Amino acid sequence: MASKTVFLNGGYLPLEDAKISVLDRGFLFGDGVYEVIPAYYGKLFRAQDHWQRLENSLAIVRITNPHSRNEWQAICEPLLDAGKNQYIYLQITRGTADKRDHAFPEGVAPTVFVLCSDILPFAGTQTGIKAVTMDDSRWKLCHAKTIALLGNILHRQEAIDQDCAEAILVKNGYVTEGAASNVFAVIDGVLVTPPKSNAILHGITRDVILELAAQHNIAYREEHITLAQLQAASEIWVTSSTREIIAVVELDGISVGNGAPGPVWHTMNDIFQAYKQSLS
Repeated sequence: MASKTVFLNGGYLPLEDAKISVLDRGFLFGDGVYEVIPAYYGKLFRAQDHWQRLENSLAIVRITNPHSRNEWQAICEPLLDAGKNQYIYLQITRGTADKRDHAFPEGVAPTVFVLCSDILPFAGTQTGIKAVTMDDSRWKLCHAKTIALLGNILHRQEAIDQDCAEAILVKNGYVTEGAASNVFAVIDGVLVTPPKSNAILHGITRDVILELAAQHNIAYREEHITLAQLQAASEIWVTSSTREIIAVVELDGISVGNGAPGPVWHTMNDIFQAYKQSLS
């Protein structure tokens, strides 16, 4: 089997040869950001939106962006296979200092790592998934896509321990997002998702869904969702770049709607898939 090629700090090399220092601040502190970009048939999906989110995340944590958008594009493209659906994982840490110190080191170049992987079929795409709600215990900068994901990991694992595929997080009585996804609900026939804030990741798939809803006359609004509203919703979805739109058919052990992906999900999923094809 051919070795996977990755990009690390200015060059391409086999994955098994890609190494970083144990003093890299991503390893020591989780001091870095990342971006995940789907690619369909060799073309990055909504690349400009992903570059913008990457720039926003870097600015929030005060890491200098080491490349322009065109340079990022040029770095990613050689890793893509035009015959596959894939995703780019791109990680930037503050770099490697000569000692472990919480303060930002001076004169240190960021560490840049880029990996391309296949998007694998997700078993719950057509059937839906089970989810569980829990209190959101994460920090206040969830809009920055940082590599410090321990809070998300613990929430997701707690869901898996309860035989669920996702945790839907609630803070002060209001839904924020999933452990690894944004959340939508159909409430009284209207598609609703929490507004952008520092409590949620500003998902690209989330934005695409809202754009497509507007174009196809699907009623929607960005509005805070209470836990009671979520529990009473006729449909619940979770969305992300690699899983796209997944229906939640059971929440906290209770069926959502009739216990299967609902009509609005079917409509939006068809629209989303057609939109992807239109870009190929």
